[in-house]
Amino acid sequence: MSIAILTGASAGLGQSFFRSLVARHPDLTGIWLIARRRERLEAMAEGCPIPVTVLPMDLTDPACYDALGDKLKADGVSVKILINNAGLGELDNVIDSDWRTQGRMVDLNCRALTAVTTVVLPYMEKGGFVLNVCSIASFCPNTRMTVYSSTKAYVMSFTKGLREELKPHGIHVHAVCPGPMKTEFLDVANITDRSPMFKTLPYSDPDAVADRALVKAGKGRCVYTPKLLFKVYRVLAKLLPHSLMMKFCKT
Repeated sequence: MSIAILTGASAGLGQSFFRSLVARHPDLTGIWLIARRRERLEAMAEGCPIPVTVLPMDLTDPACYDALGDKLKADGVSVKILINNAGLGELDNVIDSDWRTQGRMVDLNCRALTAVTTVVLPYMEKGGFVLNVCSIASFCPNTRMTVYSSTKAYVMSFTKGLREELKPHGIHVHAVCPGPMKTEFLDVANITDRSPMFKTLPYSDPDAVADRALVKAGKGRCVYTPKLLFKVYRVLAKLLPHSLMMKFCKT
């Protein structure tokens, strides 16, 4: 059995990844969908030509990692694709927020991504790939999204380090770094109508981002950044001091 595992599957970019997986990888013998909302996952699975396994899990709960490992072992599957899409953001100054909100971001964006990857890797097949959903926020610290941008910087560093580690195993690791997309993330992160910067930025289509990221990951690319503006931003963030970049890129 050669399967794909997708976290954060129940909404937004996760649903786009699911549709792209079905279209581009009809050879898969199964797709495992992980998210908290069972009813959404079951609705996605209905009528899918590829067998779908619904795994309603809250990845901030460490018990999920053992449960996932037990199922991988029991089912004897081979994992072709792992997409770490689960993530959380929040627009607010740290001093005005609370530790639970900021800590949950770290738990989901960093610990859960690391744990799920570590659990799945022993079951991955040669020629497969791990696709981590990163962000343009990883290129430079963002005020009012300090913790979020820090967690995405971790995702970028983790991606690059793991990529080197896994080269002898023939497993690719990829990070997609999109800018804003019109998904429910904007509402959940309290960004809608609260950030002048987000109103001026070009938005990407989540279906296009997911599809292109899968293509890039399948070709062994390390990082994919949609939109020319954000490619330029990525380069500038490498060349200019972050203290200067932050003054012009306030969220």
